[in-house]
Amino acid sequence: MMIDIRHPANPEDAKHYTTERLRKDFLIQDLFVPGKVKLVYSHVDRVVTGGVHPVQPVALEASKEFGVDYFLERREMGVINVGPKGKVVVDGSEYELAKSDGLYIGMGARNVSFQSAEPGKPAKFYFVSSPAHKTYPTTKILQKDITPVNLGSIDQSNERSIYKYIVPGGVPSCQLVMGMTMLKPGNMWNSMPCHTHARRMEVYFYFDLPEDGVVFHLMGEPDETRHIVMRNDEAVISPSWSIHSGVGTKSYTFIWGMAGENQNFDDMDHVAMRQIK
Repeated sequence: MMIDIRHPANPEDAKHYTTERLRKDFLIQDLFVPGKVKLVYSHVDRVVTGGVHPVQPVALEASKEFGVDYFLERREMGVINVGPKGKVVVDGSEYELAKSDGLYIGMGARNVSFQSAEPGKPAKFYFVSSPAHKTYPTTKILQKDITPVNLGSIDQSNERSIYKYIVPGGVPSCQLVMGMTMLKPGNMWNSMPCHTHARRMEVYFYFDLPEDGVVFHLMGEPDETRHIVMRNDEAVISPSWSIHSGVGTKSYTFIWGMAGENQNFDDMDHVAMRQIK
């Protein structure tokens, strides 16, 4: 297992960060290492972002940084497969996941492992984990069973479909909220007009980009914006004080994972376009 620790940033300090410092503190790269579990532990709401690329079965374990006997002793997690077919095994129960299918795993699950259906075509399991204080049932989530929310318009280049995987009223969790947004062909903008939400942080994971494609991810306070250039299969940490928006060189898909004190999806502080600097 590989683990990277990230510490919180004060917005007053982040105003003075160089490109290198912004990328070091907020950008998550190389999530899919063959045969390994890659973890990024953020002290922002203690959210863990992870990736597994199992060429052979790989177990999820807890390192000393977590201070527990097993990873989900005091945590919950959401998993979405962004690659070929694979399988997640939770305490002996097997859950087969095709691309874009998800799995919620509740607090207390002791043994979690990841497998690919075909070793020559390894799956890519992306996951987000947050602290929990109550156990909810482990639940498989098929993307085809989710009714998407369609937003945006082609004239604003932000026509998109939002699939809510782990939300109140759907698959329940303690504090984790997770889903996927797919941009329609010919659309490049996400979450613009932008917003912040002071009561929870967020992680964005961008995928389905071509090798030469990029997303200019916008972050920072609304009147002190910065950008991070991101490529396929990369994630970015968004503190509660930061906007999280972006534009790509072509359409793409991204997974959003949130954790904090409020699970209400619509609890956002919207930012008028005239306020952005």
